[in-house]
Amino acid sequence: MKAVHFGAGNIGRGFVGLLLHEAGYEVVFADVADALIDQLASTPSYDVHEVGEVPTVRTVDNYRALNSRSQEASVVGEIASADMVTTAVGPQVLKFLAPVIAAGIAGRSDTQAPLQVMACENAINATDLLRNEVVAVYSGADGELAQRAIFANTAVDRIVPNQAPGQGLDVTVETFFEWVIDRTPFAGAEPDIPGATYVDDLTPYIERKLFTVNTGHASCAYFGYAAGWEKISEAMADREVAQKVRAVLDETKQLLVAKHGFDEDEQEAYVQKILHRFSNPHLPDTVLRVGRSPLRKLGRRERFVGPAAELIERGIVPTGLLSAMRAALTFRDPADPEADALPGVLRSANAEEATASISGLEPGHPLYQHVLELVQSAQAGSGPPSA
Repeated sequence: MKAVHFGAGNIGRGFVGLLLHEAGYEVVFADVADALIDQLASTPSYDVHEVGEVPTVRTVDNYRALNSRSQEASVVGEIASADMVTTAVGPQVLKFLAPVIAAGIAGRSDTQAPLQVMACENAINATDLLRNEVVAVYSGADGELAQRAIFANTAVDRIVPNQAPGQGLDVTVETFFEWVIDRTPFAGAEPDIPGATYVDDLTPYIERKLFTVNTGHASCAYFGYAAGWEKISEAMADREVAQKVRAVLDETKQLLVAKHGFDEDEQEAYVQKILHRFSNPHLPDTVLRVGRSPLRKLGRRERFVGPAAELIERGIVPTGLLSAMRAALTFRDPADPEADALPGVLRSANAEEATASISGLEPGHPLYQHVLELVQSAQAGSGPPSA
């Protein structure tokens, strides 16, 4: 079996590539980072260090590496003969992969089993986004694409921090991971990937992960930054920060239980597990890494405004989420383009324009006035949020 995986970064090597390797696939990594691909192509194996209470080292071998920019024809050929294509590149990059994937699918024969395509991105229904881009550029006959490829949405979860200098291809990750896959497109022939979980309805699991893991992690980063902490685990050891993060997850738990019917005790256990993961002292994760891209994270369908809007539509004022959003508006990191641009966005527009630009909320939405007040406070140069 062979899988072509786009994205040879830390998540690609330390999560998706690792699981595919352990499932028995030969993994062909494809990336545009010249030095990384050269290193992978010249190294027979790398190690994934799982850190936590029961640390483990897993070795990945039986892989190849191609530069998807300078060796595009070779990547197309690999896709044409592969069993699976996966991605871990960021949802905004998927449109650039679509022509190569489409060409690979067009190069397959009708006698081959359909190519299984899964975008393993930190976004809701990312595979649908990829499929739409592939459809737009596919050159084959009408109906051919549906016969030659299966597109399945997934929800992925594993904390992979910035790596220590000099670590090479080795990757340090947390011991916990979750890869939930929509089984319905496979019509009973889903791939055997140990550790993956197949479900009939992916949406509740996507939102549970987004509104618990991503919302909680980012909240910890923004509250931790405001409190002056460097590491996520240090921020979680601060009782005040931990209480604020807990308040946020109490709100999202309330939404998830009401909306998707999760058992309340089960969701509470999930929250406790997530908070324990954030507190892992063996994981060298920083508030700057987790807090990066605040403009995207404050978007309408993202981890703060998304659940806050649904809560207030249900008559619940999400004070914890609003506190986290206020902290996000104070986040600064010159090395992160979005964090560096955030003050300019606030300065260049009046409060109404900035609120619409940052949050995507319409003035008539019940959450709008609350976010407008946060923006006005940020424009006035107020400090970090109070308890």
